[in-house]
Amino acid sequence: MDKEWENRGQSDTNAQIITTDSGRIYRPRNLLNAISEVQQFYVIESKGQDIPGEFLTLEHTLDFFKIGVKSGFHEGFALILLFPVFHFYLFPFVFHKLDFMGHLLFGSIPYLVLIVNTGMCCYISRYYVGNITRKAINSLLMGRAMSLLFKAFLLYVLYLVLYRLSTPENIWKLALQFGSRAEKLYSGFFEIKPHLMPVATESSILMVAAAIFPYGSVYLLDLWRRYRIKRNAKIISA
Repeated sequence: MDKEWENRGQSDTNAQIITTDSGRIYRPRNLLNAISEVQQFYVIESKGQDIPGEFLTLEHTLDFFKIGVKSGFHEGFALILLFPVFHFYLFPFVFHKLDFMGHLLFGSIPYLVLIVNTGMCCYISRYYVGNITRKAINSLLMGRAMSLLFKAFLLYVLYLVLYRLSTPENIWKLALQFGSRAEKLYSGFFEIKPHLMPVATESSILMVAAAIFPYGSVYLLDLWRRYRIKRNAKIISA
């Protein structure tokens, strides 16, 4: 009888989940690890198993938040490094004869990390079903959004200050430090100066969109799921 009850408890989907493997469950190291942990929570909660609210403690919630912050930092840092190289050197001086498709292809390279991670964050919207998964996903997306929004603001301000300080006198003084290349650098800078603010605006808008879009996908899919549940309940009751 005891053996039968033990087996039943193991297979019962309403059994409470208790784990002591905190290093494996609670400590994601990067965005992919965090999404994998959310998937594990989803598997448990989607089967109707009861997870105590304290399962995801404040410390572990902050772990997801930190992963989101790091993800946003790395995406913004890659964009800040690659964007000037492509838009202020390669396109105007190296790839100036590219057609539209070539320009579009090479122009998307600085955004690859941002696009891939945004897609991954949108992907986890399908797991937004239970208390624990919601808490983990909200913490992850909040950290990433805050980091990207701060980077977008900082990048725009940096380009704006550079644009305002780029007077002919200041640029010529700086160009003189390069000796015989002074005139070439001076003229080259003023070829790209008109593009500074449009590029700053474009990159900032894209980072803001990357911060907001995963939230939109999560909540829209959640609203659609709730609507389907209510609709099915009305059909059954009718």
